[in-house]
Amino acid sequence: MGVQKEVWVDDIIGGLYKESPFLEKSVNDDAYVINGAVVHIPQAGAASGVVKNRTSLPAAVIKRTDTDVVYTLDEFTTNPRLIPHIDTIQLSYDKRQSVISEDQATLNELVADWVLRYWAPTGAAQLLRTLGAARPGEANATVTGNRKKFSKESILALQKKMNKQKISKTGRCLLLPSEFLSDLEEDIDLMKRDNSKELDLENGIVKRLYGFEIYERASVLTYNAAGVPVVKDPGSAEAATDNAAALAWHPSVVARALGTVKMYDSVDNPLYFGDIYSFLLMAGGRQRRADGVGIFAVVEDSAA
Repeated sequence: MGVQKEVWVDDIIGGLYKESPFLEKSVNDDAYVINGAVVHIPQAGAASGVVKNRTSLPAAVIKRTDTDVVYTLDEFTTNPRLIPHIDTIQLSYDKRQSVISEDQATLNELVADWVLRYWAPTGAAQLLRTLGAARPGEANATVTGNRKKFSKESILALQKKMNKQKISKTGRCLLLPSEFLSDLEEDIDLMKRDNSKELDLENGIVKRLYGFEIYERASVLTYNAAGVPVVKDPGSAEAATDNAAALAWHPSVVARALGTVKMYDSVDNPLYFGDIYSFLLMAGGRQRRADGVGIFAVVEDSAA
């Protein structure tokens, strides 16, 4: 018996935001997706301007120049999975559901990796370095040497940066890799803090701190060791000098888009004597401002 594709497609879409709720803290460009693959957003040009007590006539006539925001969604596809017919008969559990769910989770994780990469800041003014005590670097298994811990001082620095940029104080987000959250949990001053709405360090939960909604993920972003660190693509070769990073943003300055989501199946395939399944998903994201305002990364700094 075949599967209900619509159910699995809905599960993929729902699972994307369930497992990565921080993705919803952004502007949703889904309505502007064309043919499931390209985002096209008409963008009005600048206003004509206003003059107080005009003394010079005739007034200059200004034609508004409209522009288009266009970006292409990436195609994410899972490797086709074969479930031999004998497995569907002999196994005591539903292997088909187990396999499909596993591929869904992997697909959603990679999509989140790349959306974060597209949100990642690249300008020196948008990059901060960690300020805490020394600990071993943890960006990947090959890292050598020590890095400075992530600390509450970095969050305060982010707060000051956003305040200077006049970013709304409502809705600010901070996504921490797990090791950064562990760094915070070791902060003695934070452990003395008594605010059940913000901190639950006993259970490893930090909900909100210094105006930021806190989220945690196993990994967020990785930057290299250049003088001005450069963000690395997901899946790129690991280096001993890599540095983990946290991402801070306001939902108004980043965007996401989801295009085509499709499930393919070949039930009772005569060549493979079983059922074959695979998934396709089109997704992407972007920074909404060319100057990167409202987006910051806190990158590990080297330590002795």
